[in-house]
Amino acid sequence: MPKYVIEREIPGAGKLSSQELRAISQKSCSVLNTMGPQIQWLQSYVTGDKVYCVYIAPNEELIREHAQQGGFPANRVSEVTTIIDPTTAE
Repeated sequence: MPKYVIEREIPGAGKLSSQELRAISQKSCSVLNTMGPQIQWLQSYVTGDKVYCVYIAPNEELIREHAQQGGFPANRVSEVTTIIDPTTAE
């Protein structure tokens, strides 16, 4: 199944409290539970003004549907074509 990186522009994301991040996470999980197992959230990276989320889904449309239902921005959705890491150099 394809993997996607979603860029979400959220001003002040890096300053969100643990309670705010928990509430966002709970909302995302609640929406995912209603959408079924074909879309999965793997993890997210929070930076100053953006959140980068990694999802597995059959298509970009499902990613955007999740964002719409959850009230989250999805400013850029990019399908991962290849994964590299230090072992790629071997």
